[in-house]
Amino acid sequence: MKAQVLKQISPVENRPLELVDMPVPRPRSKEILVRVSACGVCHTELDEIEGRLQPKLPIVLGHEIVGKVESLGSGVTKFKVGERVGIAWIYSACGKCHFCKEGNENLWYQFQGTGCQVNGGYAEYTVVSEDFAYVIPDRFTDSQAAPLLYAGAIGFRDLRLSGIKPGQSLGLFGLGPQPTL
Repeated sequence: MKAQVLKQISPVENRPLELVDMPVPRPRSKEILVRVSACGVCHTELDEIEGRLQPKLPIVLGHEIVGKVESLGSGVTKFKVGERVGIAWIYSACGKCHFCKEGNENLWYQFQGTGCQVNGGYAEYTVVSEDFAYVIPDRFTDSQAAPLLYAGAIGFRDLRLSGIKPGQSLGLFGLGPQPTL
């Protein structure tokens, strides 16, 4: 498969992504293989490329992924081959610690980010745990759905955490990769 790989930290002006051929990943137990049809470009990738975040190198970036399930690892029960899914920032979390139970999976000490610690969507295929893939409603095109998997999710989470009541107003302002209330 073709993939854009970041092999070293560099100013983005140096065009550090390299188009390479690599094997199609194989889904392990409880994982799905997804044929990527769209992957959003987020400020987070710029932070990874230029070293403000520390990705595991070499890495296939991208965490706003939409595609179709191509194959299933053993034990997969949530998806079928051919279903359209989205993959977001969280690649893995335990689901058991207090961070995960409170919806703060990214604070778990062994958290892994899609396209940061594990290969993401700047490729023809990627794999993900069935627990961190989401069905994409038909009302969205692939390119409409992709940015909702990170920027949209952050805005929705901020809205939910604000405790806003019907009739109240809330302003969300994006400041780089971290929207704030």
